Amino acid sequence: MEPQVSGRDGKDKPGDGAHSCLNSGMFLSGFDGQSRLLLRSLMSGTSGASRALGVFHRQQRANPDSSLCGFIETLCRDEITHTEADTEFLTIKPLVCLFPPLFKQNLLSFIHLVHSVLPRTAVLHLIKCLSQDSRPNPWVTALCRQLERDLETHREVPLYTTPCSQRLKELSQGLIGSAETGGWTKCFSGQTAEFESQSTSDLSELGTQRKRKGSFVSVGSDGEETGSQSKRIKMDDNECVTAEELRVPKEMSGAPESDVAAETPASDSSCGGLPEQIKVCIPQIKELLESQTEWDQSSTDVFKVLNNCDSNQVEVLCSMLNLPGLPDQALPKLCSSVLALSPDLSYSTAATLIKSLLLEKVLSLSEPASRCLVTAVTSLCSRYPRPVCQALIGPVLEKENIGPPQAELLSRLIESCLDSHYRLLVVQMTLKIAWSEAVLSIIHSLLDSKPVLNEELFTQFTEQLVSQAPRFTKSVKFAKMMLTVLTKYSTDVTAAHKHSLSSCLMLNETFLKKSLQAALKRIADT
Repeated sequence: MEPQVSGRDGKDKPGDGAHSCLNSGMFLSGFDGQSRLLLRSLMSGTSGASRALGVFHRQQRANPDSSLCGFIETLCRDEITHTEADTEFLTIKPLVCLFPPLFKQNLLSFIHLVHSVLPRTAVLHLIKCLSQDSRPNPWVTALCRQLERDLETHREVPLYTTPCSQRLKELSQGLIGSAETGGWTKCFSGQTAEFESQSTSDLSELGTQRKRKGSFVSVGSDGEETGSQSKRIKMDDNECVTAEELRVPKEMSGAPESDVAAETPASDSSCGGLPEQIKVCIPQIKELLESQTEWDQSSTDVFKVLNNCDSNQVEVLCSMLNLPGLPDQALPKLCSSVLALSPDLSYSTAATLIKSLLLEKVLSLSEPASRCLVTAVTSLCSRYPRPVCQALIGPVLEKENIGPPQAELLSRLIESCLDSHYRLLVVQMTLKIAWSEAVLSIIHSLLDSKPVLNEELFTQFTEQLVSQAPRFTKSVKFAKMMLTVLTKYSTDVTAAHKHSLSSCLMLNETFLKKSLQAALKRIADT
């Protein structure tokens, strides 16, 4: 029977019997319950490292004394397996070598995030076991070397392999001209000579692959690229390099800092300097937001990263996730996950999230808000009223020419979600802006709820009424709002207020003018 190995599409391919054994769960019996959870997380695809980190944090909260030492020790345990060349012969390898390359990459990325809480000897032992792999993967090798750098060992060893260095030198020479050296060529030429002792079999294999697949770039005598362009640079049969992974640490290069900054891909700057523990959550959150299925508890736990962010980091995170462009249908699930966080988000974090998620959606409304948007806004407003007032209601009021859809949504928030304290805050906001028909509807909703206005605030409000009256002489909404003031706040009207309001009513040209004058006359002078 020919041995099998898992390909990129998840199907078995000839080449390695180890992975098919793993699929049968043959080796899982050696792991305890907590380790199995970590193992399954690390095998869950490209987001395995971030999922394992979430599992590890939950295990630490449940049992602060739990450790990863047992998990690593089991991975380093020797196992008897078939050789790759012949299934009739047996060999001994560490268990970790029998897993597919993607698992090893996820494992090393996870260890990179938590190595500070692990014994140094345990991490070095794991790296030593991975070095026994008969078919080393370039990314696994690079991650092992990065981990050694984390532990401050072998810092002089570059992360890239000799074939990679040779290929990059060829590319850079084609870009700047074969007669010149500098930039990337300078970066790689100094260190390549130190590692010429590596096996040349990799170079031979690379040459064979070039003949089979064709070169990505061919350079003519004029130094220009004449080969086909490729959006993805292939490193081997199974792996690709993304812009983030192409980043070269400064200590690897002799180039000045300015050169390194210029050579760093633009996608790295788009992260805005986010910490690693926040970056690793971005792919998983994107996957959740694009998913059409219901989220379980383990899915929503990824949003706990918000509790580790300051307001600037939340703004960058929301931008990278394109939350303003999120479909309305995804809002209820996202808001439910945010509301399930414990502890609650800080004021600044909540305000930044609400502004990024909802402000643009509300301002762009040209028809009544969808049910999903209303559900999202009201749920967040009930839990975070002050951030909603400052990050959503205030900016909407300040925006000129808002229409009925915005007025309807804000009126709904005022009536169903805000208590008297926050209604007063919104009243104060209305005193600082120019009024429009939509704003009048919002103010009318505020007054209908009869918030308690102190003398100073009521005086400011009546002054605003008088100053805005000339613009609304024919507005029925303005007349109705005036009538509400004269009936519901009659006990707050002083003689000074009555004189100002009387002159204001003289300008009114609506059918409610006589009703307004009668209501004013019924107020006794105080």
